[in-house]
Amino acid sequence: YAYRNSDVPVIHDVNLTLEEPGLYCIVGPNGVRKSTMIKCINRILKPTTGSVLLDGTDVQHMKLRDLADRIGYVPVKAVDVFSMPVLDSVLLGRQKGNKWKTTDRDVEIATRVLGMMGISDLAMRSSNQLSAGQNQKVAICRGIVQEPEVLILDEPTANLDVKHQVYVTELLRALAIEEGMIVLMISHDLNIAARYAHCIILMKDGTIEKVGTPLEVITKENVRDVYEVDCDIEYKDGRPHVVLDSVLS
Repeated sequence: YAYRNSDVPVIHDVNLTLEEPGLYCIVGPNGVRKSTMIKCINRILKPTTGSVLLDGTDVQHMKLRDLADRIGYVPVKAVDVFSMPVLDSVLLGRQKGNKWKTTDRDVEIATRVLGMMGISDLAMRSSNQLSAGQNQKVAICRGIVQEPEVLILDEPTANLDVKHQVYVTELLRALAIEEGMIVLMISHDLNIAARYAHCIILMKDGTIEKVGTPLEVITKENVRDVYEVDCDIEYKDGRPHVVLDSVLS
């Protein structure tokens, strides 16, 4: 993919196949085009070369309402343009295709997901009265209630404190397992990604550097090469934990 009026690709040589349900974490330094890649996957951006296939069908050839039925998306910053009760904001995720009628099942699903996220008490609160972290949780709920086959999240824990970063990541992992869903999220916390992801996708300079289990990807050599920092790797429950040392000079 290249930006308009430029022939220089900002992402290139990307070859990625996701087949099994699970939590997939995309990691990498700032500016390696993680968000650009996921926007190509869900058709917000159109690749200048190559294609994105969903069960063998190019997403560029799918109707947007059909794509929305199968791929959910939670942007890094999602704030309601118009103030509305949180429950209504979450219910927007149920309005797919030409469906504009809210059913009892829609309300039941939205209420259950608010409970899963631990924000049932906010259901009737106006969305313009929420903190950044609360708005982030509402946006994640809106993506989950779509019940998509693939849920894509751009830094879903960006505005959350450590406790809620862990809680939300655990929830997304459980959702992937229990619902048989592919959950693809961008994360800037290597240790949270290493702790909970089934698979890690490490990006560098606009391309995918490594794909594999946390043990395969989170190594001293890879962290040094991609992030330009020295570190030690400790292990807990068979998963790596990065202990940063110093920035390379």
